[in-house]
Amino acid sequence: MIKILLQLNKKVKSAFFWIWHQKGTPAQRARGVAVGIFSGCFPFFGFQSLIGICLASVFKGNHLLAVASTWVSNPFTYLPLYWFNYKVGVIFLGRDNQLLNIRELTHHQIWYQGWMVSTRIIVGSSIVGLLSGLIVGYSSYILFKLLDKRKIF
Repeated sequence: MIKILLQLNKKVKSAFFWIWHQKGTPAQRARGVAVGIFSGCFPFFGFQSLIGICLASVFKGNHLLAVASTWVSNPFTYLPLYWFNYKVGVIFLGRDNQLLNIRELTHHQIWYQGWMVSTRIIVGSSIVGLLSGLIVGYSSYILFKLLDKRKIF
């Protein structure tokens, strides 16, 4: 058990070492983290990394950190993250009181219901991604500056 914990501790330290020693200024690395978090909040499985790389290019952020930060959404966090994003979207767009029993749906109503749910998830993902990206990006900027100054890692 102790051997496993020591190996895990070594892997965590090497992951932090890799993160802190990415190319770029603290601002560039933090922008990479921020756009990666933003991209990871969207339910575009398989495209989150590409979106993160594109946004990192636009905002001159670190590409590797952008891709790594999209892992905020993973098989363990999909359900709670997108449920939360849907709930945030409902707050901003309102609840659709016309959600129907699935046995009573027609072809047209299925498309309408899908559209209502999808718009709420996308709006919620935009808001949650923007706020999370700003908070985590700014926090990582402070940490990158502090760690660069102290040469901790």
